[in-house]
Amino acid sequence: MIDLVKKAMFAGVGAAVVTKEKVEKSLQDMVEKGKMTADEAKDLSNKIIEAGEKETEQARNEASRLFTDMLNRAKVATQDQIESLEKRIRELEGRWHREFPNDGENS
Repeated sequence: MIDLVKKAMFAGVGAAVVTKEKVEKSLQDMVEKGKMTADEAKDLSNKIIEAGEKETEQARNEASRLFTDMLNRAKVATQDQIESLEKRIRELEGRWHREFPNDGENS
């Protein structure tokens, strides 16, 4: 399952790189043909890249949310949940030893 998610994310990153290269090439072609200035192409490229970064971040957040939801449905503990339980155990053990300090000596 995790490998599938990783592959999907890497595919998305690869697609973003290819798209960026195509955008830059298309804009460079338009500059060479005199359809826009280099400054216009640079501004447009920056706007497209910024929009792409926002969409990528939104997709990353959504994928993370969906992945966490899948883990919860599968009843798989997250690292945060495990750490929280470990902390509770340490606190309970500390309380136990304070309330019953001689309990371990008689065993």
